[in-house]
Formats: sequence, C-alpha cells, structure tokens
Amino acid sequence: MITASPTARIGILTASDRASAGVYADASGKAIEETLGLFISSGWQAVYRLVPDERAQIEAGLVHLVDVEGCCLVVTTGGTGPAPRDVTPEATLAVCDKMMPGFGELMRQVSLREVPTAILSRQTAGIRGQALLVNLPGKPGSIRTCLEAVFPAIPYCIDLIGGPRIEGNAAHIKVFRPKSA
Repeated sequence: MITASPTARIGILTASDRASAGVYADASGKAIEETLGLFISSGWQAVYRLVPDERAQIEAGLVHLVDVEGCCLVVTTGGTGPAPRDVTPEATLAVCDKMMPGFGELMRQVSLREVPTAILSRQTAGIRGQALLVNLPGKPGSIRTCLEAVFPAIPYCIDLIGGPRIEGNAAHIKVFRPKSA
C-alpha cells in the first residue's frame, strides 16, 4: 500500500486587481482553501499568493509556488474571463510544460448548468514539472462547482507526474484511482 505524503503543499493564487489593492477581501482564495479542506483527508498545507491581474506577476507567482515553495498542486482563481486584464490562462500556458485541456472543458460543462455565461470562461490546466496547475473562475460561488467536477482526477494526476499522494475525503468527494495505482 502506498502511503500519503505527510504534508502536500498546495498553492492558492488569486489574481485580482481589487483584492490585491485591499478594496475587498479575497473570498475566492478562501473558498478554494475551504473546499480543498473538505476534499482532502491527508495532510496538506496551503501556500497563498494574492497578485494583481498582471501577467508577469501571475507567471512569477506560479513559478515561485512550484519551483521554490514545492507545491504539487496550484489552484488559481480569477482572470479567466474575456476582459482585457483577464490573463491567467496565458500566464499558465507560459509556465507549463504541457497543457491539460480536459480540466477546462469539464469545468465549463458543469458551470453551464448553472449560468449561461460560463461559456465565456477560459479555465485551463497544465503541468509544470511535478505540479498540476488548475485555473478556476473568480466567482466564489463557482469554486466548489468547478472543483467538484475536476478534483476526482487531481490526486491520480499528481501521482502520475511524481507528486506526493493526496487522499480524498470520501465523505465529501470520490477520488478515482485505477485499482493498480
């Protein structure tokens, strides 16, 4: 039996001009941390970053969370829409070794059940080294919807790229791993 890593480091990066300027609190980053707290039963530690909607700062934050902080998973919120300052997917693409478009496809599909404007969202995911980066929308209410859709595949994806084993909390989410994993 494979044992879980005692403490997986998970990055939470919020891209928001107004939250980073202190105009309002970052409710989306908090929603990610709360949702992951429900979904993960093994030990983990959140590593938080709040940056403005500036591509260079988003890229630097992603690189720092993976390469310096050692995060095996980085979940972003904000900057996935069509507005000119929405550049999180571009920043993610710039720092990843390979892209995982199925994550964004599934998040849009489940979000469309709740709001017709979900088609405007450009969520994506990619791999950088031994880390998975997942872009979520900026609305706190959409965080759980999107994470419920994609989280069942996240622990196994992290296994496949050589990251620490993350166990799901069966009371809140069913994680999928092949019987051989």
